[in-house]
Amino acid sequence: MNVESKSQQAYRYIRERIDDGRYVPGYRLVLAQIAGELDVSVVPVREAIRRLEAEGFVTFQKNVGAQVALIKETEYLHTMQTLALVEGFATSLTAPYLSSEQLARARAINAEMRRTLEDFEPHRFTELNLEFHAVLFEGCPNPHVLDLVHRGWNRMRVLRDSSFSFVPGRARASVEEHERIVELIERGADALEIELAAREHRTATLDAVLAYQAAHKPAGASEAAPVATTT
Repeated sequence: MNVESKSQQAYRYIRERIDDGRYVPGYRLVLAQIAGELDVSVVPVREAIRRLEAEGFVTFQKNVGAQVALIKETEYLHTMQTLALVEGFATSLTAPYLSSEQLARARAINAEMRRTLEDFEPHRFTELNLEFHAVLFEGCPNPHVLDLVHRGWNRMRVLRDSSFSFVPGRARASVEEHERIVELIERGADALEIELAAREHRTATLDAVLAYQAAHKPAGASEAAPVATTT
């Protein structure tokens, strides 16, 4: 039986909080505080943070210390553009194979997303968003395309927090677009029409995020400014 080392324990503790959104982009990782929570010395916490830094989850900033990594605007742009293409294609390939039960499942998830708009929870909305889209692309008959979709979503997870948290108006539009995609699939629309609807749905989120960033960018900020967001 393998016994988890203190460094592994600290790594898992921090990583779980990054993944579930408790530690958002830019969150300061105070070694002494985390060590106290785990009842260990700062040494294994420092080791864990170095590992997370090597993996791109944590950065060190002068006069700030360790913090949850942000992402550069161009990196977010490229990831979302790629995901729009491959996920749109995957959705169109999957569409003919989706059963009425699966489409009902997608609609049920979307209905729950609509309910969250009343007392908005961005992190929960993002979780449901992945569940919804997974129904529409997980049955993709082309494993290479599906692998690219998974890579795109995994890359977006590195961003950790929800773009819907600071562009909440996008959430309501997203729910309506989900309904349209399901309707297209139900009526057996042309594959290209489904692909474009799914692609435009993704790029609409990208456009909303970039518009927000442009409106709130400090004077003189570079194009490589960090984005505290995800899908």
